Amino acid sequence: MSRFLPLAEAVESTIRDGDTVAMEGFTHLIPFAAGHEVIRQRRRHLTLVRMTPDLIYDQLIGMGCADKLIFSWVGNPGVGSLHRFRDAYENNWPCPIAIEEHSHAAMANAYAAGAANLPFAVFRGYLGVDLPNVNPNIKHVTCPFTGERLAAVPALRPDAAVVHALKADRAGNVLIEGIVGVQKEVVLAAKRSLVTVEEIVDDFGERSANAVILPSWTVGAIACVPGGAHPSYAHGYYKRDNAYYKAWDAIARDRNTFLAWIKANVLERGPEAFAEHCARLNAAAE
Repeated sequence: MSRFLPLAEAVESTIRDGDTVAMEGFTHLIPFAAGHEVIRQRRRHLTLVRMTPDLIYDQLIGMGCADKLIFSWVGNPGVGSLHRFRDAYENNWPCPIAIEEHSHAAMANAYAAGAANLPFAVFRGYLGVDLPNVNPNIKHVTCPFTGERLAAVPALRPDAAVVHALKADRAGNVLIEGIVGVQKEVVLAAKRSLVTVEEIVDDFGERSANAVILPSWTVGAIACVPGGAHPSYAHGYYKRDNAYYKAWDAIARDRNTFLAWIKANVLERGPEAFAEHCARLNAAAE
């Protein structure tokens, strides 16, 4: 059953050194505040899993939190490369990082297999591509009923799942609306889970047709962190901070500039900074 905790306590109880950790959210509801707390707690030797690693994983990798990245696309959306990831992979700074690359379809199916407690995922894919030549975790199986050759990948079963959501009710149920990625699947697949939310409410009220409800029994820890997805966006709360993504390219290119930014914006700040960012965005929009 879910527990309401301050963010620092929620991260401490959910994520441990050496864990496989998936922080998911597809353009929308990316759990930046939780990622910053992982950096502040100086977690090490993590295997980071994410369909689309972007700035938060660049920050975690640049601070030496990760030994491996499992992913299906990596970059600064709409801008370019992740320079801290590239420095780690190409130059072993601040430490070496291994990679395991998949397609989006493989990752989504692997999460679904993990959520269903299956050992691997089977799907139509990886036809005429080179990834199976460089990733030994991509296999093929023959359907026993039709003889069709299908792709297979290991199920993803993270030690810890971290997602950001819009609301939690006081019973510990969680609401996600807007663009929905694989948050449901990753929470169900993981051994432990942490959900940060914009607010805690008595009742969710009317919901959209694509709403996802995570029942309280699926969630380990809930931390209320308004603005916790910034600089990504939270449907109905704040817009994407495009200027932040553009500025990150120059910040992350240089090691010293990156470290100075982390010191000022992560190590010396707390989760309250995210609400400040979103208040600034909302004021500028008025």
